Amino acid sequence: MQRRRLLSYLGLGLLGLCSGALGREKREQMRHKKRGANSKPVTLFLCGDVMTGRGVDQILPYPSSPEIYEPYMTSARDYVKIAEEANGPIPAPVAFDYIWGDALEELEQVAPDLRLINLETAVTRSDAYWPRKGINYRMHPDNFPCIESTGIDACILANNHVLDWGYKGLEETLDTVAAAGMKSVGAGRNSREAEDPAVFELPGGRRVIVLAFAHTSSGVPPEWQADPERAGIFLIESLNDAAIEKIASQVAALKQAGDLMVISIHWGGNWGYRIPREQQRFAYGLIDRAAVDVVHGHSSHHPRGIEIYNDRPILYGCGDFLNDYEGIRSHSEYRGDLALMYFLTLDPRSGRLLRLQMTPLQIRRFRLHRASKPDTQWLAQTMDRECRRLGASLRRNAGGRFELYWQ
Repeated sequence: MQRRRLLSYLGLGLLGLCSGALGREKREQMRHKKRGANSKPVTLFLCGDVMTGRGVDQILPYPSSPEIYEPYMTSARDYVKIAEEANGPIPAPVAFDYIWGDALEELEQVAPDLRLINLETAVTRSDAYWPRKGINYRMHPDNFPCIESTGIDACILANNHVLDWGYKGLEETLDTVAAAGMKSVGAGRNSREAEDPAVFELPGGRRVIVLAFAHTSSGVPPEWQADPERAGIFLIESLNDAAIEKIASQVAALKQAGDLMVISIHWGGNWGYRIPREQQRFAYGLIDRAAVDVVHGHSSHHPRGIEIYNDRPILYGCGDFLNDYEGIRSHSEYRGDLALMYFLTLDPRSGRLLRLQMTPLQIRRFRLHRASKPDTQWLAQTMDRECRRLGASLRRNAGGRFELYWQ
């Protein structure tokens, strides 16, 4: 949410407190204006995993110590070398907004009301890496302006890398996000904080509520689950009716008429297009029984199919948005270098999806570029194929974006 809009809204709220000094006609005009704004569609920007640790962290102005503890790699700088071998030199240190590239222009053009990302890295100086995990992502806190540079409103932290550098690493991540004036959701210093939603007040009395959690299928260690006395993430172990009822009770306590409810879930494996039946059933349950308006799924390294169920979007896997996998050839058939920006426009009165547009980009030299014509065509055909399996279809529109169509 843009700070100017927030200040404008707060100013209207203060004016309302002084309405006793206004005439009846003026008060009626203000009520009418608020009712009109309340029905204005809301546009959200969502994306998949933003992995600014490890190699990406090394090209930013304040890189962490490069030591990593992987089976085949001991330095984060090696990921930079592999990327440069594939696509040429990276002019490190880069400006903080360098990594976002052409995505910044898209955000400016679309001007979404809310910008949400899954931040899949610890933001910390901690050296206490989680042993035997295999991969540990870390970004130096002084590099966090790279996240701020996009005007992000909230960071989803319920994922399988936020505790890669221990509990101190998580606490420093939480502190860094808060110090930047952003909200975090899905992790906390105890289970109450981890399960707390992020609530966003939009102009005209509209609200968007975001609740985030992870499922063990994404590779989250069970001991990362927050409890009343231990930091961690909001983790669910089973996509069953009990989990749906837990979410439903939380939503019932939060959601009011006119609110939009977004559930963000880190679930499933990294590769492949098949949607597990348990994920589909769980998403349906969230919409039918928990009054959820958007299911925002992530963990897959490439975009998966989208389903519209009862006029609510289910993004089963948004794919990586930023990573340091450039030049790594394994699983290349899935084109993990191609990313999508998701712009969802919803009716706040009914929660119904009005429009879903996607902008295709490519990660090259650790920066987001507009995808080439052949790459755009490949991604459009692939996404159309996968969406058709779920009852929707996809076409390119006049603006060069992908547009989703459904019955």
